[in-house]
Amino acid sequence: MFLHVPDVLTPGEVRRACEILGQAPWKDGRITAGEQSAQVKNNEQLPEASPESQELQSLVLAGLERQPRFFSATLPKHISPPLFNRYGGTANSFGNHVDSAVRYLRNGAGRVRTDISCTLFLSDPETYDGGELVIESAGGQQQCCRLPAGHLVVYPGTSVHRVEPVTRGYRLAGFFWIQSMVRSLEQRQLLFEMDAHLIRLRSTLGETDPSVIGLTGTYHNLLRQWLDV
Repeated sequence: MFLHVPDVLTPGEVRRACEILGQAPWKDGRITAGEQSAQVKNNEQLPEASPESQELQSLVLAGLERQPRFFSATLPKHISPPLFNRYGGTANSFGNHVDSAVRYLRNGAGRVRTDISCTLFLSDPETYDGGELVIESAGGQQQCCRLPAGHLVVYPGTSVHRVEPVTRGYRLAGFFWIQSMVRSLEQRQLLFEMDAHLIRLRSTLGETDPSVIGLTGTYHNLLRQWLDV
């Protein structure tokens, strides 16, 4: 599933995030890369333990709480604390790679199976050139995105993806992973589509219509079959 979630952060929250990142103690992004990814990763990253990172994580997680469509699509069991990176200058790209299957959290706080990858764009696209996130599907097709600041893209953690070189300005972004309560991509897709249809039916027929009640029951019965909580 490739999903665009607009306005995760408000314009004011985006401005605050950029203020924080403008003063951030950037480090070599390869510090969190696996052996293979480190060969193609050339960006900067905000240290996860820094006060700046802690404030930004709270900002992003609060923004996600306002997004019912995000939760319907991902059905999160665990969300890894967001990380933040910068592309530009001589540290301006990240070649083709696949995210590690498990994200180990800081200070032994646990681990997250990376079913779903997420990128939150924080820079106004007019302030930089390049920097497109390119996501390859199993069939060889490509999704290419360069979204407005505050918008999120959600895509399978199994995808080969890359960030094209930034040739002007700086591209700031947050990124994180989700372990879903429903492990199967196909099952999550079916549940998301059913939920979207149910929302439309409720708006036209009302909550107490027998068809709405029946389909809602089917949705939750499928959840009971497929959920791992």
